[in-house]
Amino acid sequence: MIFGAHVIVYSNDAAADRAFFRDVLGFDSVDAGHDWLIFALPPSEMAVHPAEGAGHELYLLCDDLAAEIEALSKRDVPCSEVEEARWGSITKIQLPSGGEVGLYQPKHPLAIARS
Repeated sequence: MIFGAHVIVYSNDAAADRAFFRDVLGFDSVDAGHDWLIFALPPSEMAVHPAEGAGHELYLLCDDLAAEIEALSKRDVPCSEVEEARWGSITKIQLPSGGEVGLYQPKHPLAIARS
């Protein structure tokens, strides 16, 4: 029985990005040994989009994108301009390594249960 999902974020500065997820975003984690942090993620959902090639992206969901951008700004976390799409309002969060993850306020029904 499948009981969860394990997401991998590839990074050219894994230590800095781990510290970002732990210290800035406040994600709980366990140490799997040698400072290899495994993070607990909020409830998740997955979509499969048509594309020319295979690939993966990580988007974090929020209820109020403007408030999240403001909170991240106070922690000196750069975000891209907000893009409006049919399915949500989206920004990209810059990771310390130079990589990025998406952050969006969905306009579509959610597949996850909210508490």
